[in-house]
Amino acid sequence: MLATRLLTLASCCFLCVSATQAADPPKKAEPERLKLWNMRAPNGDGTFEKAETWITVHKPEKPNGTAVVICPGGGYGGLVTGAEGHGIAAWLNTHGITGVVLEYRLPKGRSSVPLLDAQRAIRTVRASATTWGVDPAKVGIIGFSAGGHLASTAGTHFDDGDPKSDDAVGKQSSRPDFMILVYPVITMGEKGHGGSRTNLLGKQPDEKLVKLFSNETQVTAKTPPAFLAHAKDDKVVVLENSKAFYDALLTQKVPAKYLELASGGHGLNGYKGPMWDAWQTQSLTWLRELKFVPVAGEKK
Repeated sequence: MLATRLLTLASCCFLCVSATQAADPPKKAEPERLKLWNMRAPNGDGTFEKAETWITVHKPEKPNGTAVVICPGGGYGGLVTGAEGHGIAAWLNTHGITGVVLEYRLPKGRSSVPLLDAQRAIRTVRASATTWGVDPAKVGIIGFSAGGHLASTAGTHFDDGDPKSDDAVGKQSSRPDFMILVYPVITMGEKGHGGSRTNLLGKQPDEKLVKLFSNETQVTAKTPPAFLAHAKDDKVVVLENSKAFYDALLTQKVPAKYLELASGGHGLNGYKGPMWDAWQTQSLTWLRELKFVPVAGEKK
């Protein structure tokens, strides 16, 4: 009799544990690292190289349909993939946004190389939209410092894709639907960042090339909406970069917001504190206002 009771009790415990496990929410998927070019990356001049260019896809537990390609800074001479890459993806995930960290190739004077990588990343997200739970009309880009230059370049130099391409990725548009630019390099002129300019364009670039990659001169009515944030005391990349781009957007009647931060310098006090929090909070509010992410309680 006692043995029967013990067996019954054990069975009940097993069923309770099983029910609890079944009720647990699904675990967040591990980030997925993917090659962009499969070891045949274009250089923009008709040649190719065996480069391993990567994206890392961070998927939220409950995706809301929005995705953002993340361009870390580093002066086009390195990549700050921690705080300005995977850290940003983690933040986006908490708001239901898929974060795609781009490890773009460092140009070493080959001006088209980072842009080609950014365009490919945007196209890849759109081509994978169904698999990743993304709305192909809600694919944005965010960039920091030189990564902000790359993001603004993607937003001013884009195409509709090649509908005749045999490559499903190549058929997609490379235009981001929105940009978030944080202490960005924008111009390759006098107010720009010298190191970024040299690394991207070479030591003595042609003036036509300087203008082509001075993105404040490349804004049109088709440029996507942009949110910009810059500290007044940034001595590395002066805030005139953001101001010039913002003014150009307004001239073309492109929706834009410029957040001028009281302090924080370049990197906003090491990616923490009230100035860092301010751009994150306000950029999300801006995305909600433009209907790129749902307001809490709304369906996507």
